[in-house]
Amino acid sequence: MKSVAVVGASGAVGEVMVRLLAERNFPVGSIKFLASERSLGKSIEFGGEKHPLELLTAEAFEGVDIVLSSTPGSISKEFSPLAAKAGAVVVDNSSAFRMDPDVPLVVPEVNPHDVANHKGIIANPNCSTIQMVVALKPLHDAARIRRVVVSTYQSVSGAGQKGMHELWSQTEAHVSGKDVPSPSKFAHPIAFNCVPHIDDFLPNGYTKEEMKMVHETRKIMGDNTIDVCPTCVRVPVLHSHSESILVETERPVTPEMARELWSKAPGLTVLDDPGQLVYPLPASARDRDDVFVGRIRQDLHNPNALLFWCVGDNLRKGAALNAVQIAEELLKLDPVGA
Repeated sequence: MKSVAVVGASGAVGEVMVRLLAERNFPVGSIKFLASERSLGKSIEFGGEKHPLELLTAEAFEGVDIVLSSTPGSISKEFSPLAAKAGAVVVDNSSAFRMDPDVPLVVPEVNPHDVANHKGIIANPNCSTIQMVVALKPLHDAARIRRVVVSTYQSVSGAGQKGMHELWSQTEAHVSGKDVPSPSKFAHPIAFNCVPHIDDFLPNGYTKEEMKMVHETRKIMGDNTIDVCPTCVRVPVLHSHSESILVETERPVTPEMARELWSKAPGLTVLDDPGQLVYPLPASARDRDDVFVGRIRQDLHNPNALLFWCVGDNLRKGAALNAVQIAEELLKLDPVGA
């Protein structure tokens, strides 16, 4: 059994982490929930008991084996190293350590072996990257991917509780004929709109979110030669991210070959029968563990290029589930302690 601490348990991702620990019967011997001062006084229910939120301090990690952390990067930079110094292994959901060469960046369906290389911290990738690389891995193993062109359609839950509230409040105002509240979480109104802007813009014209997909994909796949060309868009959908992906490979991959590869791959479900209107939808992917692929078709002019549509629950596989799966990989390295 393991002593577990969850940091940020009251947030959108943290709530799902807590639920998944119970759903997947993670061997929790003891658990604590850590938060900032403003959350003190609240409690989290787990295992049929209510646990009060405790103050996030360096001392709070004493005796903890595994930390699941979902906090802003600035908080992670301060406290994740302190937790590791106290002897815990931290699965960090922020962007703080993802590109640190000494920190593994892991998607268990793609590179579970990298878990063993940790030095106290393991990074959980960006939500849009996670679902894409789960779909890319079987294609890369079979035909080696050279180039990926991806456009994302990312739900507002990717911006947390505040993002969801902003969509709700603006939609209600539209429907009731009231003045629409000014945006605060997003750069422009999100209700009945699409915003091609997630995170800050960089001098090269891309956003930080887009460059995360470039760098993280290469690190997770273990291949710095993969060319990733992303455009990230926020859409007025509450849950689940969607992605339109074009993949160019060294050797041709037909739609039939891709369906066969994906049907055997872990964490993937093929939904691809356009004649019966069967294809992945964000509404039906919510609270599902798998990444869903469909609309699979060959490029009209390039036999070495394949197009498909990819959908996943960004709070579940795109964040919380992937973190818990990493923790499960840690159990395999320490079966006696588990």
